Amino acid sequence: MNAPQLLTPAQDIPDTLARILADKYEEVRERSAATPLAEMERAARHAPKPRDFVRALCNAVGEGRVGLIAEIKRASPSGGLIRDPFEPAALAEAYCAGEATCLSVLTDAPYFQGTPEHLKAARAACDLPILRKDFMVHPWQVHEARAMGADCILLILAALTDAQAGELEDVARSLDMAVLAEVHDRAELDRALGLETRLIGVNNRNLRTLRTDLATAEELVPLIPADRIPVAESGLRTPEDVRRMAAAGSRCILVGEHLLRQPDVAEASRQLVHAL
Repeated sequence: MNAPQLLTPAQDIPDTLARILADKYEEVRERSAATPLAEMERAARHAPKPRDFVRALCNAVGEGRVGLIAEIKRASPSGGLIRDPFEPAALAEAYCAGEATCLSVLTDAPYFQGTPEHLKAARAACDLPILRKDFMVHPWQVHEARAMGADCILLILAALTDAQAGELEDVARSLDMAVLAEVHDRAELDRALGLETRLIGVNNRNLRTLRTDLATAEELVPLIPADRIPVAESGLRTPEDVRRMAAAGSRCILVGEHLLRQPDVAEASRQLVHAL
């Protein structure tokens, strides 16, 4: 595997993200040395057929529901430990009962206490399409995502050059996986629209301060062309928040921390799904 290179300072990566990426590059170097790319490619080819992530969201919206991507994560840099005890399979079942459309599962260990086993457990527990939520920087990780059962990957435009994002998307498409391209500002949105994917995630969280502001999605979602599917991410807690995002043009949302902190995860999910 060619050693991934950190982006140049001209990319102006926020300090928190730069630190995470430095750790991620080292992690990928170590893990790909233990499991070579050719071996991971074979594992990906033998994985169960991908579930259609995009179609699931389109069907939900077409039926008048919110396309909810419900997240499974134990912790986060901004929220600390979110749920304990943490049972990915039970959470997947609860989200399914709560009419979530898709799942998002964190697999990053240092910052989110995630593992590939969390995704595997969630996939075995329900039939919803699953996004692997991680910091994707190398094709090896895309094959790994498919091998563990992921149906979609996240590409964070703030963490990638255009060439990197295009390469990772090409690998995902070759594996019949969906791609969620995540943006935080107008410049990143313009770059994301250069990709093939229809899924454009607008993250309301500021990567410098880690604070959330729904006005970010209200500014960017109306700029997304009609042939793309906007997904509002971060800071969504109430049905009113969901309606606010829908008014901006996003009927698909990704919600994690709020749902995970609720005693009745299924009911909390249902409230967001039927907010409109």
